[in-house]
Amino acid sequence: MSYSPQPGDPISALDTPSMIVDLDLMESNIQKLMSRLLPTGVSIRPHLKTTKSALLAKRLVAAGAKGGCVAKLSEAEVMCELGFDDLLITCEVIGEVKVRRLVDLWDKYRNLRVVVDSEFGARAIDAEIEKRGVQGEMLLLIDLDVGLHRTGIQPGGAALQLGRCVRGLKHLRLIGVQGYEGHLQHVHSFEERKEKCLKSMKILTDTAEALKEDGHQIDVVTTGGTGTAEFCASMPGVTEVQPGSFLFMDTDYRAAIGTTYSNSLTILSTVLSIQGPRIITIDAGLKSLTTDSGFAECKTPGYTYGVLGDEHGSLEWEEGDESKALNIGDRVEMVPSHIDPTINLHDVYYACRKGVIEEIWRVDARGKVQ
Repeated sequence: MSYSPQPGDPISALDTPSMIVDLDLMESNIQKLMSRLLPTGVSIRPHLKTTKSALLAKRLVAAGAKGGCVAKLSEAEVMCELGFDDLLITCEVIGEVKVRRLVDLWDKYRNLRVVVDSEFGARAIDAEIEKRGVQGEMLLLIDLDVGLHRTGIQPGGAALQLGRCVRGLKHLRLIGVQGYEGHLQHVHSFEERKEKCLKSMKILTDTAEALKEDGHQIDVVTTGGTGTAEFCASMPGVTEVQPGSFLFMDTDYRAAIGTTYSNSLTILSTVLSIQGPRIITIDAGLKSLTTDSGFAECKTPGYTYGVLGDEHGSLEWEEGDESKALNIGDRVEMVPSHIDPTINLHDVYYACRKGVIEEIWRVDARGKVQ
């Protein structure tokens, strides 16, 4: 008999490692975010680099979101093919091959929006549209550096010059600005995170106003993540926020912003071996859980996780706590430290409610990093 878990099966029917979602907690996270942000009047455009799922994108829209974001062109290709095309690609599209792919996609799905932070990038897209003889104007946002120093043009004269360049191009229409304060998402102090975020937002909104004064129609000012979205939404001039991780959360965000949102996604793992009186080996290592934001944590408190390689991890507990002893064959749930790259390691979500598999979702854009 082949392995084929189905809705209605208990979680015990799953092999491990498996990525499981607690639907009650996930739905509560959605309700909490929407109840906080929708009354502000700011649009919510969730970042789908977290879920990589068209089904979840559609569910978020049904709950009140407006479209979605993706980081990469290849993610946009998958989402569009699966019927979700109201997308902003938040990373610059650079390189001849990628620009050709972008124009191919935009020719079919005109809701697509892109960002640029250079005249080089803007001119390349415009030239490819012209070369192909495609009619229309691609919707464009200027990506602004608001302190992360990763991508984005500098505010002030450089941003205005880029705006003027775009105005002179035949096939691009500037509709807004983007600024991502990613360096502030995990600042632990609430007051510090808020203060620094609002400073970044002033850079963004001041630039939007300067572009308006220079003759551009700036309708979109998009920004924010799970750790800052509420601050961003309180800033006059911001029209849209891009939270993503709130849906599932991870230990890194929990350490920064507390338990506003619940850890609704875990990696189910099995004890393979006993390596001492207080330490065991589980079947979730680097190929199941990422470590760039620290080690994962066991959902059940009292254990310390360690990495033992690609396929293996360890759990250790304090001396004298016999209640924590685990046996071969026992199962544990691990909470990821960084949700986005962890999801990208897995093919499938098993969405469960009260210990029973209710739905099974593909990670549609797994591995789409181009």
